[in-house]
Amino acid sequence: MDQSIDLLTVGLLTVDIAVRPVNELPPIDSGMLVESILLSPAGTAGGAAMVAAKLGLKVALASAIGDDLQGVAVRHGLEKAGVDLRFLVTNEQFPTSSTVLPVRSIGQRSTYHMVGASMVTPLHEDLAAALPQIRAIHWGAVNFPGIGEQAVAILKAAKAAGAFVTCDLVSPREGTMEDLARILPYVDLFMPSLAEVLHLHGNDDLRAAADRFIAMGAGGCVFKLGHEGAILLKPDYAVQVPALPIDPVDTTTCGDSFCVGFHAGRLRGLDEEASLRFATATAAQVAMGLGTVGALSSFDETMALSRSVGASS
Repeated sequence: MDQSIDLLTVGLLTVDIAVRPVNELPPIDSGMLVESILLSPAGTAGGAAMVAAKLGLKVALASAIGDDLQGVAVRHGLEKAGVDLRFLVTNEQFPTSSTVLPVRSIGQRSTYHMVGASMVTPLHEDLAAALPQIRAIHWGAVNFPGIGEQAVAILKAAKAAGAFVTCDLVSPREGTMEDLARILPYVDLFMPSLAEVLHLHGNDDLRAAADRFIAMGAGGCVFKLGHEGAILLKPDYAVQVPALPIDPVDTTTCGDSFCVGFHAGRLRGLDEEASLRFATATAAQVAMGLGTVGALSSFDETMALSRSVGASS
């Protein structure tokens, strides 16, 4: 049996319950009808794995669920999508991380999040032995208490085995810069959003921010700029691509899907600029539907969209 893995996603796994449209809350003791309520696996690791599977990658997930109904639903959703769950841990001491997302009609959303098993549970004991079979890793577990002590050893071994490593954030908080200082020497591309760059760096000088993270050890940075697209910055290289003009339905998984889109392009042999364009096309398709994978359908359709936008820009 082939045990190779194109992409391993590590970090946050939640069950998302998205409700749309929610433009206002109903009065107490009353209610309202909505168009859609959708439950799906999500998070920097869970959502990324779902998108990767949709794009045809052999993807595995390293995270944790609780021994509860939310965990059953998450496991079923991941299995149905074709995600390899050999490194998924069940922690009976904590519930499954869960998020409720009231999504506005313009695609923006608020979040109600319950911290659970994926943030506090150490990685599966068999993961280290499998690293030589993993082509790429997306690390979405910065400053996670359960995984933190394993981070340097896992990423150092992954790099030594030849894996391409990216890193994303759930949200910056106390201790994030310290954790980044430990892991960025083993990260090829650090991929935060513009809001996260502003929080960590203090201003919107993207070249200076990239230079700061590169000095901490990262090979380069990809900054996700929302409606302005994305920019890739390395010590001697820079390229920016525009966002696609769309009417968003749900922007919840855009950042995670962008990161996976870059991996999918790179693993299929695209150069960095083409991978960046493919990543923006992936995020755009996800944003055009509700839930983790949105309106994303396949690698080929996303590739066609990416090329059409590249030709016109």
